[in-house]
Amino acid sequence: MSEVTVIGLGPMGSAMAETFLAAGHEVTVWNRTASKADPLVAKGATRAAGPATGELLVISQTAYQAMYESLGEARLDGKTLVNLSSGTPDELREAAGWVAERGGTLVTAGIMVPPPGIGQPGAYTFYSGPKEALDRYAGTLEALSEVTYVGEDPGLAMMYYQAQLLMFWSSLTSFMYAAALVGTAGVRPTAFAPLAQGLHGELAADGPMGYIKILSEELESGVYPGDENSLHMQAVGMGHVVETLRAAGLETTVPEALHRLFARADAEGHGHEGITAVVESIRKPG
Repeated sequence: MSEVTVIGLGPMGSAMAETFLAAGHEVTVWNRTASKADPLVAKGATRAAGPATGELLVISQTAYQAMYESLGEARLDGKTLVNLSSGTPDELREAAGWVAERGGTLVTAGIMVPPPGIGQPGAYTFYSGPKEALDRYAGTLEALSEVTYVGEDPGLAMMYYQAQLLMFWSSLTSFMYAAALVGTAGVRPTAFAPLAQGLHGELAADGPMGYIKILSEELESGVYPGDENSLHMQAVGMGHVVETLRAAGLETTVPEALHRLFARADAEGHGHEGITAVVESIRKPG
């Protein structure tokens, strides 16, 4: 059993506090709106007199600015702060310095499940910052999810987190576009879903459609073979997708942006290469 203080009791923070309690830890809770602590206190948590209570502070707030406002001028000597709030990598690096100036250590984090998934199989969290500090409390944090350490740079956890979210949001949005498109022909989303699931499974697997592996290897080598399936062909095909969506009376903002990216990479001389060559345009914003 260990002691942990949870700061920020929205849906995510409350779920964390409940999970810590269920795992047998001594849990102290604090929120800027004090009444949000009441349900957790009724379940066995202790209400903190102030936010800087205890040695391990797990913070779940909307943004890093909330941490500054909550902790104010409090000293943090000997304390480890594990912050799962959202921000940019540079904000997290700045926050690490802010915490250090007050005598504490910041471990940054990005949890990759919604509140109902906390403490469940398959949940994982990216952590970055001082590994010694993370190792000291890994046994406690494992109650929330698998602990995945990605490096000393405090900005890395958020970079990994946002990279995953970018794929998550893009994938879900593309499915909504696809379902809306076939829906104009009377196809139910649940009827189309197995095809989408199959495609995503193939992309993650080995084989001719295993493009996550294919792209990662090409990105590392910097060589983008296009003999069998050129980027120019993809740009033309993406233009047809946009035309089809428009003809079906659907919104086209995201597909149009993708088409513009492909077309720009083609115009910049990558048309004879494979689709992975698009990364060269991504790395050099126009």
